[in-house]
Amino acid sequence: MKMVRIIPMASSIRPSLSSFRFSGGVATSSVGVSISPLLLPRRLLFSHLAALQSQFFGFKASKMLKAEGSRVGMPLVGNVVQASMAAAQETALEWVKKDKRRMLHVVYRVGDLDRTIKFYTECLGMKLLRKRDIPEERYTNAFLGYGPEDSHFVIELTYNYGVDKYDIGTAFGHFGIAVEDVAKTVELIKAKGGKVTREPGPVKGGTTVIAFVEDPDGYKFELIERGPTPEPLCQVMLRVGDLERSINFYEKAFGMELLRTRDNPQYKYTIAMMGYGPEDKNAALELTYNYGVTDYDKGNGYAQIAIGTDDVYKTAEAVKLFGGKITREPGPLPGINTKITACLDPDGWKTVFVDNIDFLKELE
Repeated sequence: MKMVRIIPMASSIRPSLSSFRFSGGVATSSVGVSISPLLLPRRLLFSHLAALQSQFFGFKASKMLKAEGSRVGMPLVGNVVQASMAAAQETALEWVKKDKRRMLHVVYRVGDLDRTIKFYTECLGMKLLRKRDIPEERYTNAFLGYGPEDSHFVIELTYNYGVDKYDIGTAFGHFGIAVEDVAKTVELIKAKGGKVTREPGPVKGGTTVIAFVEDPDGYKFELIERGPTPEPLCQVMLRVGDLERSINFYEKAFGMELLRTRDNPQYKYTIAMMGYGPEDKNAALELTYNYGVTDYDKGNGYAQIAIGTDDVYKTAEAVKLFGGKITREPGPLPGINTKITACLDPDGWKTVFVDNIDFLKELE
């Protein structure tokens, strides 16, 4: 926002609202003076808030806000903020739902890159898609999956030079892989020396056949018996402390659909499947709430999910409007010019949004 200097000696000059920044219902001038918005001209206050909504989310929110400003004679600060927020949220939600979003990859750290690549390719049937070494930053990435990155959800492994072990913590759950025959896949994994932590059988409280295996770093993979699917790497499971809060956030800030929920009172947990399309064709985020547990240890192994977007700048504004925390302001990455923004959900899980066009250019 461009700051305009206020000249206190010129009493005939009335400051524009662009001279102020707002936080917690208080306006702070460019010279550090705090002023309640109640003391600012009503028309100026509404006009500026409307301009902000128009800048980020178009004409509709601006028009709604100006109408609210005209209707109220002597608005209180709460009315102003409420009207502004409601208008911005409605317009942001419309845009988020129309944005072309897809889960691109999940990122986590491993202690021996070659060992992990060998396990994923030989035991889990993945392909090594590409590697990149960044010696000046002392790390190497490897991308693995079941199809090209421009159309499939894939894994991005990170090896940091000299670090051979990570704490996975209690918050991260597992990754899900859809296979046509769980028992056969488990036998193959055993023959290759893989660790099976749950033998094939029906899921608790259901009929779907599953099994669990662990990779060399201790990350768990759930094998889920399904028919042929275009997206075998189908789930990332994360634990949350308030399921309703998380569902609301991912629906509004991320534009995900609530695909289904399942409550299992016998084992005291509830899950919600969130995503950008049907589970049999798209990767999904599985949020798990364990009764009475509101906080978890995230460790330092799991990193984030990356999601594609048409506009990282509007995405960041929407995340802020719906309660997320921006940890990296939107803009291009140094060196490669791919535009990204990073944020945290209410539980502190990190997500990076990547510009769709820049992502495809990066793959080229």
